[in-house]
Formats: sequence, C-alpha cells, structure tokens
Amino acid sequence: MRLRNWDRNLKIRLFGEGLLNILFWMFFPFLAVYFSDAFGKGLAGILLVVSNVFGVLTNLIGGWCADRFGRRRMMLIAAIGEGICFLLFAYANSPWLESPVLSFICFAALGITGTLYWPASHAMIADLVGPKERNEVFAAFYTAHNLAVVIGPIIGGFFFFNHRFGLLLAAGGAAFLLAFLIAYALRETVPLHEEKPSTNSRELGWKNVIVDQLKDYRVIAQDRNFLLFVVAGILIAQTFMQLDLVVAVYVTKAIPVQELFSFGIWHIKTGGAQFFGWLVALNGFLVVMLTVWINRWVTRFRVGNVFIASALLYGISMVLLGSSTALWVAIGAIVILTIAELVGVGLQESFVSELAPEHMRGQYFAAASLRFTIGRTFAPLAIPLAAWVGYTWMFVVLAGIACMGAWLYHLLFRRLERGKLLPTKPQVTNEVLKQA
Repeated sequence: MRLRNWDRNLKIRLFGEGLLNILFWMFFPFLAVYFSDAFGKGLAGILLVVSNVFGVLTNLIGGWCADRFGRRRMMLIAAIGEGICFLLFAYANSPWLESPVLSFICFAALGITGTLYWPASHAMIADLVGPKERNEVFAAFYTAHNLAVVIGPIIGGFFFFNHRFGLLLAAGGAAFLLAFLIAYALRETVPLHEEKPSTNSRELGWKNVIVDQLKDYRVIAQDRNFLLFVVAGILIAQTFMQLDLVVAVYVTKAIPVQELFSFGIWHIKTGGAQFFGWLVALNGFLVVMLTVWINRWVTRFRVGNVFIASALLYGISMVLLGSSTALWVAIGAIVILTIAELVGVGLQESFVSELAPEHMRGQYFAAASLRFTIGRTFAPLAIPLAAWVGYTWMFVVLAGIACMGAWLYHLLFRRLERGKLLPTKPQVTNEVLKQA
C-alpha cells in the first residue's frame, strides 16, 4: 500500500508523531544517567519501575476509553497532556529552576500520556486499513519510530547536556502541533455503534466505570487464543529486550578489543563499549532500511509459520551470542536478532486487530502491550542469572525461553486451524485462518 493511497488521518499522524518521536528520543536515552546522578542508582531504579507500573494501569484504561469515547478524542487529550508535561519539564530545567523531582514527575506523566495515546493510535490504524494492508502500514509507523530512535540520540547527545531547556520547549511545541493536527485535521474512526455506551458511562459513578472496565477485560482474559498470544510474546520479549540489558553488559565486559578487519596497512580494532555502540547502530540501521521490505516479503507465508520462525530466530541469536567472543559472531547474532524482530512486527499488530472484535480494538491493543510491559519487568533478571550460571548458560536459557514461545505459537495456530474460537469473535475465522 503506497503512501499516497493512505487515508489522510494516517499521513498527518505519520508526520506529527515522527517529529515528536525524534524530539523525544533526543533526551529519553540520557534520562537514566540524569536521574541516577540526581537520586542515586538505587532510588532511580525504583522510581523508574514504579512509573512503569502506573504506565501498565493507564495503558489498560486508555484502551477502554479509546473504545468508549473515540480514538481521536483520546489521542487529542493525550497530545495536550504531553505538551503540558513537556513545558513543565522544560521549566524544571530552566534558568529559573533546576528540579530533578519535578523533572521525574513530568517524565512519569509523559509515560502515562503515552500509554493513553498508544491504544487509540493503533486502533485507528485497524479502523482505517483493510486486513491485507495492515501489516505494511504498521511496519511503516514502526520504521518511522525506529528512525527517530537512531537519529534522536545522535543529535540529542549535544542538545540534552548543553541546551536542555530549549530541547524540551521544542518537544512541547511539537506535542501541541500534533494536538492541533488531531483536533482540526483528523476525523473520528471509531465504529458508530461504539459511541452509544459513552453516553451512559457519563451517568455512571466512577466505581461503576471501573467495574465496567473490569468486565470488558475479563472477556479478553477469557479469550484463550489471545492469552496464548500474549504469554508467547512475554516469553519472547525476554530475548529481544536483552539488547539494552545483558547483551550490553556481556559485550562491554566479555568481548575484548580485537581486529575486526584489515586491508593492507589499515587495521580496524574494536571491542567492549565501543563495539556495543556499533551493534546498536547496526540494529537501528537494519530496522530502518529493511522493515517495510521484509514485511512485504513475509506476507507470502502463513502467519503462524512466520511467528514461529521469528521466535526460533530469536533463540538462535541468543545461542550464537553466547557461543563465542569473536566480533563477527556477535555481528551475525545481532543481524539474526534484527531479522527475527522485523519478520513479525507488522504481522503481530495486524493479528491483534483481526483477533479483536471491532468494538474492543482499543482494549485488545492495550492488553496486547502487556507482552512488552510484563516482559520489560522480568527481562532484567537475566543479569543476575548470568552472574549465577555464567554468560554461556544464561544465553542457552534465553534460547530455551524463546523456543517455549515458539511452541505456544504452534498451539495457538493449531487451535485456530481447528476452529476452536470464542463465539464472540466469529470475524477471526475469515481473515486469520486464511493466513494461519
């Protein structure tokens, strides 16, 4: 699906969100250092975990609100909230005030507004794009996000430490620009029959609203196919989330400086922290360059086979990383890990939209994000595990976890092929089984 054929909503969002993401990633990678210096490593770690827990809760609330009150309305509220948070964040790092406490409060609030925005954003794509093109559109947004991840830190390394106040003001301006575009250029896409409950919800007390949300999410929890998908995702997240965790520690401390290649009198040597930076850059470069192409290519295959292959490739990358401290082995492992990431990224979001009933898409996308939030909670345990059993066996354990995820995908698609679907989701049969 070419960009010129996209709905106007999606074109505007791609521009607005892309600009905001670049500004966000100009300071986000450096906040851990900033808060560690301000509060100490122990307290900073606890505070970041607590903010992540609040993010999980607000993400689920955001999904429910996107279904009840509309995608556009929730995106607008979240964008305005982000703009206000950025301005307060800028004030906390201004010539008039230097407050790490207020900075952390603003950072935590930004996480909350982001989790309110995300489910509505993905549900809008599912509303506007047909099943055949969804994975390609999701992949395009994923590429734009990762382009920001690559470009942002390169520029932000200078601006964050030298012009933090101006950087945060610019981010606030970008957030308000996005809010303006959402308010005046985007149309609502929520199916009409979803708007009726929103009127009744205003008449209910907050306790009844919470009960209503719990009932809706209980329906999702009883969807065994969706539960298999989420649990498999949590297991597999233990591998790809290690790039910033145990892989960083392993490469920095275990891979010595050695010759990468030579040409005549030219010799390039690297290792340790410098080499890890190169691996991260390689991962970002491959994501930006190959995401759309790979997502077009994988549509030739059955969705179930692609999910299983992705999980197994994650496992292979882990085994390869732990098998040798040679530079080219580590490079090969990162290439395989990146391919595993790319073959599933668009299809997984499209799969969630197919599995979800129309009137619960926002909540399904919110619940699907538990793959990452819960996965992010357990992923750091690999670091003490490495200290206990050694890097080689730690990577073997991670590979085994990825294989368990592949097995759960196998069970999921075998259930779908046998037609063991919940009666509340008959629409899954036509679209998902064609590709399963």
